[in-house]
Amino acid sequence: MSNNLIVIIGPTAIGKTSLSIQLAKHYNCEIVSADSRQFYKEMDIGTAPPSKEELDQAPHHFIQHKSIHDVYNVGDFEKDALDKLNDLFENHKYVILVGGSGLYVDAVTRGLDYFPEVDPSIREKLQLEYQSKGILYLQEQLKTLDPEYYKSVDLQNTHRVMRAVEVSMSSGKPYSSFITSSSKTRPFNIIKIGITADRKIIYDRINQRVDIMVEKGLIDEVKSLSKYRKLNALNTVGYKELFNYLDNEWELDFAISEIKKNTRRFAKRQLTWFRKDNAIQWFDYTENIDSCIDYINKNTL
Repeated sequence: MSNNLIVIIGPTAIGKTSLSIQLAKHYNCEIVSADSRQFYKEMDIGTAPPSKEELDQAPHHFIQHKSIHDVYNVGDFEKDALDKLNDLFENHKYVILVGGSGLYVDAVTRGLDYFPEVDPSIREKLQLEYQSKGILYLQEQLKTLDPEYYKSVDLQNTHRVMRAVEVSMSSGKPYSSFITSSSKTRPFNIIKIGITADRKIIYDRINQRVDIMVEKGLIDEVKSLSKYRKLNALNTVGYKELFNYLDNEWELDFAISEIKKNTRRFAKRQLTWFRKDNAIQWFDYTENIDSCIDYINKNTL
């Protein structure tokens, strides 16, 4: 039996969860999440994980399986996800991988580059420097140590900036020098499906989702996590803006508008990342599921 991984990707709020569940029912298979924001059980509203009703419709893996206090990175996910896929493919011809975190999708489908071990003392020192000086300090360090990566990385992503700085410091070489364009061979066929829409529709769906999150109690959730705000998991859109509101630095309406704006920017970066991959077959979010099924069947091994 040939094994086929169906990868569902696209910008946030586009409908990936709904499509993945429909396909899981059709192919009688299970779903592996590659959405790094949805790994953490304490972040139940602001990361928009599948609802209980959605989770009941198909088996899901890597949804709220970690705590914000756990140290968990993309390398850990690559190993865990591949182990899970090996298990699932023993009983299923298909498995679905779904998510908007491009790096995490690539970790499963292409593999990660090798990076040297980081000196724990350097990591600890950087954490302390970040806590006292903020993201700007890390950005300036990266600009000095690896100007090439500085130009391409999302400078507001604390985890990625810190990772690049600690690798550069530990190895004495720029982080970008360890990045290659080669892909690892995986023991399964990969079928990639992207969901998209006109930019205005994507942005409208994002704005609506943020309003729903607020109605569901996002502010109270953020308030309950405020004392842990220095944790990397909480350096996330939807949380960091409301921390400013709770600190009386911003008005609530402005904080919510910033969440919408930053989520729209995040969606734009997602699309930029995914559109570099020519293996993705794109479908409009209104497309009938039969079109996706036909495409999958034609590319199944």
